[in-house]
Amino acid sequence: MALFGKKQPREAKTPFCSAVIVAAGSASRMGGTDKIMTELGGEVVIRRTIRAFEENPHISEILIVTREALLEPIAKLCADAAFTKTRSVLLGGQTRSDSVRAGLDNLSKKAKYVAVHDGARPLVSQEIITKTVRSAVKYGAAAPAIPVKDTIKRAKNGFILETPPREELFAVQTPQVFDVDLLRAALHDAAEKNAALTDDCSAVERIGMRVFLTEGEERNLKITTPPDLHMAESFLQNETEVKPE
Repeated sequence: MALFGKKQPREAKTPFCSAVIVAAGSASRMGGTDKIMTELGGEVVIRRTIRAFEENPHISEILIVTREALLEPIAKLCADAAFTKTRSVLLGGQTRSDSVRAGLDNLSKKAKYVAVHDGARPLVSQEIITKTVRSAVKYGAAAPAIPVKDTIKRAKNGFILETPPREELFAVQTPQVFDVDLLRAALHDAAEKNAALTDDCSAVERIGMRVFLTEGEERNLKITTPPDLHMAESFLQNETEVKPE
């Protein structure tokens, strides 16, 4: 059984939580398709992603960080959709951490927490956003995750070194939610020391902060390759088929 944190955060009014949606990647593995601007179930991927946070009552503002070519198209998309929480569309940096820092630099002064989310995860549910924000408010840092299904091997030069216990392994998703000051300090420290980061959790982990895991969902996948897009379409199709008359 998955070893997720069992304690439930207490009910309380959520402090001001901003969402930074990172959509600055090059989409190099999509075979020429721009994953952010492609359609999924009749709606552009990035619009579907933004809408999930627009509709969540625990999110107070949204900032989108993207590459230069998409600044105007995404700003227009937000205007056409009449999103009320979108505060700005910003130019990202060379790395994901640079892009996240650009978002942090432009947060409202009211922001106490920040939810960092991949723009290419358009099927994130309201439940995941809510649970992760509430857990971050209680623990300082939280992220959704799902147990890995396959046996994982650690290897070097083609040879297996060890087999970590599968029950201890999780695939971490987004949104990853943090106390704003904590994430700022962690990213600053990583940049100063030129530390390699695989995600935002890695930044706070390396300065000794524990991240609470909430339960993720298979449908909250990141669209990175064409098969991922087909899988996301399948999730949507299955949901449509099971809807009551």
